Amino acid sequence: MSEASLLSISTFRRGVHPDEYKNLTCHLPSKLMPLPDEVFIPLQQHIGAPCEALIEKGDEVKTGQKIADTSAFVSSPIHASITGTVVAVASFPHPLGAKVPMIHIRREGEVDNWELLSTPENWETATKEDLGKLVREAGIVGLGGAAFPTHVKMSPPDDKPIDHFILNGCECEPFLTCDHRNMLEDTDRILKGMAIMMRILGIKQGIVGIESNKADAIAAMEARVEALQLNFKIQPLKVKYPQGAEKMLIDAALGRKVPAGGLPMDVGVVVNNIATALAVYEAVVDGKPLIQRMLTVTGDAIQSPGNLTSRIGTPFQVCVDACGGLQDETTQVFMGGPMMGLVQYDLQVPTLKATSGIVCMQSSQLKNTRHYPCIQCGTCVGVCPMNLVPTRISRLAETGKYEDCKAWGVFNCIECGSCTFVCPSGIPLVQWIRVGKVKSTVQQQKAQT
Repeated sequence: MSEASLLSISTFRRGVHPDEYKNLTCHLPSKLMPLPDEVFIPLQQHIGAPCEALIEKGDEVKTGQKIADTSAFVSSPIHASITGTVVAVASFPHPLGAKVPMIHIRREGEVDNWELLSTPENWETATKEDLGKLVREAGIVGLGGAAFPTHVKMSPPDDKPIDHFILNGCECEPFLTCDHRNMLEDTDRILKGMAIMMRILGIKQGIVGIESNKADAIAAMEARVEALQLNFKIQPLKVKYPQGAEKMLIDAALGRKVPAGGLPMDVGVVVNNIATALAVYEAVVDGKPLIQRMLTVTGDAIQSPGNLTSRIGTPFQVCVDACGGLQDETTQVFMGGPMMGLVQYDLQVPTLKATSGIVCMQSSQLKNTRHYPCIQCGTCVGVCPMNLVPTRISRLAETGKYEDCKAWGVFNCIECGSCTFVCPSGIPLVQWIRVGKVKSTVQQQKAQT
């Protein structure tokens, strides 16, 4: 990292500094996993309307073939991640903890039989409309965890003019390093994917935000931006959680405050993840829909942690086995990192478009799960990046005062988990806030009927 870059490191107010544990995998090049014997592909892997299956049991499908879709705007089609036979369209265990509709495909043959998308001869001269349609047809969603359909982000309303695009390379969640490895291994394709998205939006100002603990990625991106003659700014950011949250990133990179209840487009910004930019490039240039991604399999309960490029729908167990399997003392497994990830109880669940990691931990890396009464210390208030009072909202949710939850800003919470991380009483604050959100939403819907 250059001296100038070091001097321009910026950040947002508040936040926390959890142990990173990135040294387990950040230095390890990604490995391409063998084709899985079978995949289980959920019909909804995105925010918005679920898809409906376009195939049925017994059908033969090709890799990249569209197998589920919907006419809803806020949604994203689903594609086969292997070539094979549809075994079933039924409900199977999902990482969210319930059984949901999925398409079960068993692989046939040792190689892919691709069904590719139709691509333009030159994306730089293609129309914005055609590029946007291609991003939609490729089934691309935000790969940083939110899984918001990318084509929707690329279609802001006329009254929300966009002047900046931010590529999110922060990867602030502990343990995860797949974005870091992507920036080192696919630098050019990521930057060109960013350029494609900026062309769709019709804007010229681009920023790549990267936490300063990824000095090699910052250097690689700066070098290639210069070599490719791209007008992008590489912005080093302070190592702090949740630096990668959209609102925090916009604040750190541009000094703009997204209003409570608002979206990045309300301040003229669109934010997308590193892996999303790579997926956009592969769709527009190579004609490949989103059927695989890199993820980090790590933690002190994994025999040989690593970064894997895996087909979507691959069972967690297959990914874990590819990294040597679990230690006998394994206590907890997360999809994603330990701050915002989801605890898993069944390793037969499939990887999703939004699966950035599988973190397997022993008790030595876990906080004490016992909790005690609130001691009114205010520590959670001091770290909340959204300026909320987590302990008050949590208590209101716990006592069923959902209208008050709304008044205290429950819907402004980004569920980063910073409050729970620092609570000396071990209160599951963010879990109660999630309950408050759900119950408040139900209450609102009943009031409208």
